[in-house]
Amino acid sequence: MAKKEYIIGIDAGTTGIRTFCFNDKGKVIASAYQEFKQHYPKPGWVEHDPEEIWAKTQKLIGDVIKSADLNPKDAIAIGITNQRETSVVWDRKTGKPIYNAIVWQCRRTSDICNNLKKQSLESNFRNKTGLVLDAYFSGTKIQWILDNVKGARAKAERGDLQFGTIDTWLLYKLTNHKEHKTDHTNASRTLLFNIQTKEWDEELCEILRVPSAILPQAFNSKNLFGHTSGVKSLPDGIPISSLVGDQQGALFGQLCTEPGEAKNTYGTGCFFLFNVGDEFRISNQGLITTLALGPEGKTVYCLEGSVFIGGAVVQFLRDNLEFFEYSKDSEKLVKALKTKDEIVFVPAFAGLGAPHWDQEARGAIFGLSRDTTPAQITRAALKAIALQSYELAHAMERETGKPLKFLRVDGGATANQWLMQFQADILGTRVIRPQNVDTTVLGAAYLAGLERGFFKNVAALKKLETKNTQFEPKMKESERKEEITRWNDAIRRVKTVQ
Repeated sequence: MAKKEYIIGIDAGTTGIRTFCFNDKGKVIASAYQEFKQHYPKPGWVEHDPEEIWAKTQKLIGDVIKSADLNPKDAIAIGITNQRETSVVWDRKTGKPIYNAIVWQCRRTSDICNNLKKQSLESNFRNKTGLVLDAYFSGTKIQWILDNVKGARAKAERGDLQFGTIDTWLLYKLTNHKEHKTDHTNASRTLLFNIQTKEWDEELCEILRVPSAILPQAFNSKNLFGHTSGVKSLPDGIPISSLVGDQQGALFGQLCTEPGEAKNTYGTGCFFLFNVGDEFRISNQGLITTLALGPEGKTVYCLEGSVFIGGAVVQFLRDNLEFFEYSKDSEKLVKALKTKDEIVFVPAFAGLGAPHWDQEARGAIFGLSRDTTPAQITRAALKAIALQSYELAHAMERETGKPLKFLRVDGGATANQWLMQFQADILGTRVIRPQNVDTTVLGAAYLAGLERGFFKNVAALKKLETKNTQFEPKMKESERKEEITRWNDAIRRVKTVQ
């Protein structure tokens, strides 16, 4: 077999795992995908089985290499991108999780967050981590596991447990339990990491009662984190040279490495990131401050707005209401509609994220009548994805004082042409979609390749950029204002009915 070097990219998402092989031009040679089970033990609770995530990751690595007829020995490096705040705690001695992974969407720790707010502790977290106190983030999930799994707290205090987000868990498994590390972007989502000092914060650990001994070492995203050991279908010794949170991975994959550059990712949720370079700033517009990657993979700051339910609302219509068999069918269903309506769907299944940060809000559909059809509800759901993203863009404009000239987009839901056109219409600005919309894992591959010298530098990566599709706004201004007004009215009603 002729030698054909490549990078393995692992995209550990919220609903499934996708593996990729990239060549030295940043092109996808092959990919493989599998969904995994979502567990809902109580209303508002969301869990994953960490062992299932690992088993499917390991299988998919073999599948993608085999599908492209590649030699496992020719893999230059592995880059991992992941759902960020999802939290796993496992036994240091056995390597077994002591509880299911608590997913970023899970609302079970809302009361913990509310109690911390009542103690006037939110500013402590805000000023050090850039985050708001919300069940979204990892710190209170760790506290819940330690308080609710029998014997867990005593084990943690003895140093017998380890915590990690999914990047850390996969690194741990890929290295046969040798490495317990994370990167700055994932650490910055825990409520425990001081993003000014780039270190775990002892005061915040004490407030949340999380022993610092269970936390992984944190490094820049472009780093030699370890080498493979005992992995099926891979030889030992392949470098794992990048870990990066999915949204920061997408920002780097879009090569938005300079201050003022932004992107929005449309996946399970929607995530709008705006690079602010070396400037640490606290938002007064309901945005959070977090860590991202600048030129050559250097850690920098960015502002972020997070929508909890983006593409997941389409999965809800597919799986729960059975409106269609495949998510892609939603576009065909909506395009067939000939009449307008005033239906508004607010998919606050897990509360409202930025800029509202309302943990108690729940989903609602307004404007239903006896003749409302699945197609009309589906259209309202797609509009909701774009309207929530509009709120983030509007908050970014107010925060920075600069109008959005255009919006770079990526993620699976951007394949929906109708959605992207409506997004351009409701923003009143151009939307740019790259040829490869899997920019989360592309960012991880770029970083891994840069660390290993497979890619020369960011300037060279920018020369690899390929064709894109652009959507220009076509909606009348009066119609745009009507859509936004209806949306704002619905949001007010959802936030009122607790």
